[in-house]
Amino acid sequence: MLEGLITLLGGGLGGFLRLVPEIMKFFTAKGDRAHELAMFEKQIEADRIRSQLKIEETAAAGQVVLDAAGLEALKEGIRAQGQMTGNPWIDGLNQLVRPLITFQWVILLYPGVIVATYILMLQGGDGALNALVKVFGPEEKAMVAGIVNFWFLDRVIKHQR
Repeated sequence: MLEGLITLLGGGLGGFLRLVPEIMKFFTAKGDRAHELAMFEKQIEADRIRSQLKIEETAAAGQVVLDAAGLEALKEGIRAQGQMTGNPWIDGLNQLVRPLITFQWVILLYPGVIVATYILMLQGGDGALNALVKVFGPEEKAMVAGIVNFWFLDRVIKHQR
C-alpha cells in the first residue's frame, strides 16, 4: 500500500513538474505580448510625431516660397512704379503718390485721430500716461513699423539694383 501511495505521489509530482515549464511559457508569452503591444504603441506615437514634423516642415518650406514670391512682387511693383513714361505730369504724379499718402496718413490724419482720442481720454478722467499708453498701442506701433519698413526697404532694394 505504501508503495502504491509512493507511486501515485511520484506520478502526481512528475505530472506537476511537467506542467511547470508550460505554465512558465504561458506567463512568458503573456509578458512578451504585453511588451510587443507597448512597443507597437510607442512606434505609432513616434510615427505620429514624425508625420506632424513633416507637415510642419512642408508648411514652413511653403511659407518661405510665399515670402520670397511676395518680396519679388514688391520689388517688381517698386521697379515698375519707378519707370518713367516720358510725360512730366504723369511721372511727377507717379513719384508723388507714396510721399503724399505717407504725408496725409502719417503727418495729418492719423496723428490728428491720436491727439483727439488722447484729449478725449484726458477729459474722460484717464491719467496722461495711461491715456498715452492706450492711444499708442500695438496697432499703432505696427502701422508705424510698416511705414518705416516700406520706406527703408524701398531704399535697400534700389541700392541693390
